[in-house]
Order: sequence, then structure tokens, then C-alpha cells
Amino acid sequence: MTSSLTGSCLCGAIRYTVDVPIAELRACHCTNCQKASGAGGSVNAVIPAAALRFAQGAPKRHTGVADSGRTLHRYFCGDCGSPIYSQRDSAPETVVLRAGTLDNAGEMRIVSHIWTKSARPWSHIDPAAKRFPGQPDAPPSADRGPAVPSG
Repeated sequence: MTSSLTGSCLCGAIRYTVDVPIAELRACHCTNCQKASGAGGSVNAVIPAAALRFAQGAPKRHTGVADSGRTLHRYFCGDCGSPIYSQRDSAPETVVLRAGTLDNAGEMRIVSHIWTKSARPWSHIDPAAKRFPGQPDAPPSADRGPAVPSG
């Protein structure tokens, strides 16, 4: 896998590069990703924030509370609405890049599915992939149940 990838929004107003290799993706089936994508969720690459560099344009930000209860910033193109990445308030060193915005996905594959408890009936979840009913690294909460270990 190449160590420099490129990507953009639908209209091309935002262009970026990623300076780390990406081989593994995770699919998120939370209700926030469903609403933000207008689909069954999102397919993402979790990468260091320092590896994402914008070559053109600047995304707009929407801040809300994720299904995990954490503050989540979602970044998107203000012109065409394409979601680009998200970032937790509590983990600014990491971004969750929307894999569909990459120009060439190469040999990437989905290796895990999170928030499967809210997956839509039409969502395909590969039986060979890891599955988590919620956020794998979320702190325990009385209303969300215990955290699910991430591996």
C-alpha cells in the first residue's frame, strides 16, 4: 500500500493527502453516521490527525454528541456536503476519515463493524469481520452498558 493517498469531496472544493498507509477499514452503523451519510452508516479509516493534510479548501464543522455520549466534530464540504472526517473532542490526535472520499482505495478492506446494535436491516455485515454492538473503547455507562473490548 502506498504511503501517500489523495482524496476529495464530491465537488472537488476540498482536496487532501494522507501520509500513512491504510489497509484496514471499519464500518460504523451508529445512528449519527446513518443520518450524516443518508445511508446505513459509514466506512472509515482511523488515522493520526497529523497524517491528514489539506491541499485545497477547508471543511466546515458540525459538533454534536455521538451515540457513545462523547462530543464529536464532523467535518464536511460546505459546498457539496460530502462528509470528510470526524474527530472526538477527547482524542484530537486521531481522525476518522471517510474512506469513500479517497481517490483510490487500493487493497483496503473492512475488518470490523461497530455499533452493530443499531445497524439497519439492509446492512451487510461480513461474518468474518469483528463485530461490536457499540463503541469498542467507550467508557462504561449505566445507560449504555459495559465497554466492549477492542480485540
